[in-house]
Amino acid sequence: MGKGGSLSESVIKKILLSYTYVSIWIFLSFSVIVYNKYILDRKMYNWPFPISLTMIHMSFCASLAFLLVRVFRLVEPVTMSRDLYLSSVVPIGALYSLSLWLSNSAYIYLSVSFIQMLKALMPVAVYSIGVSFKKESFKTDTMVNMISISIGVAIAAYGEARFDTWGVILQLGAVAFEATRLVLIQILLTSKGITLNPITSLYYVAPCCLAFLFVPWIFVEYPVLRDSSSFHFDFLIFGTNSICAFALNLAVFLLVGKTSALTMNVAGVVKDWLLIAFSWSVIKDTVTPINLFGYGLAFLGVAYYNHSKLQALKAKEAQKKTAQHDEEASRLMEEREGEGIGKRNESHN
Repeated sequence: MGKGGSLSESVIKKILLSYTYVSIWIFLSFSVIVYNKYILDRKMYNWPFPISLTMIHMSFCASLAFLLVRVFRLVEPVTMSRDLYLSSVVPIGALYSLSLWLSNSAYIYLSVSFIQMLKALMPVAVYSIGVSFKKESFKTDTMVNMISISIGVAIAAYGEARFDTWGVILQLGAVAFEATRLVLIQILLTSKGITLNPITSLYYVAPCCLAFLFVPWIFVEYPVLRDSSSFHFDFLIFGTNSICAFALNLAVFLLVGKTSALTMNVAGVVKDWLLIAFSWSVIKDTVTPINLFGYGLAFLGVAYYNHSKLQALKAKEAQKKTAQHDEEASRLMEEREGEGIGKRNESHN
């Protein structure tokens, strides 16, 4: 009874910890999105400089990652040659900088709720680019599912009260660059046996992002900031915003490390619905029934896609375990046969 009770307690503790990690990640992801919207929106804090905001985030995250990896040595760095860094990390850093720049820019033109609806296209972009790079095999049923997600997002866009073409182009560009980055991580890093957690990712990728963002910043935002006498750097606003951005990366590390990538996907869906509700109730963005119907259709498609990926993963794991079991059984048979031959030899002697 005691043993059963202790087992029950350990299971409950594990479940509570999982919910804690999920709650922390949802809270921080929610906070970063709403905070970025607050800073960039012309009707709120009115600081419409997405490149500058992204560079502040990257500077802060790169500095803290350097301290954790090199000074305090709390995280082990990855062994990486200069050639590997230039051929693998630099392209990923370039795509990440473009993705962050465009996604932050979209907050100036679109509502938080509509941006979350457009983000539902991420599986479509990842799958399509994966097929293009031959990392995913083309399947008719999966493509039909991708089309259903796209139709759902198109319906949501049709029902958007504050539709802005430029904002939609920016967000779709961000989705495309982010999807390409995720596929390239598999091709350039994972296939070579290199795994980066969120801290080592920031350590290697954030300086690249800064370098790539510096070029457009010099021509696009620096002249405006230089000529603006009214702007003074608000350490409280930008400091807390950067802390939230870095904490979010730590939360990703905890969530994926202690639970699973699927848990993060499910948590992401919960976060998206919470953001839509917050955008409608607090920020007072207009969310129409057509918006909700379209996003609901896209949500079902994304949920089915995640379910299919989970089933495929389970099947692969089961196949791997069966192969290991067969290999173990074969080894035992060989050992027994060897022992039998040895005994027969002894009896002949």
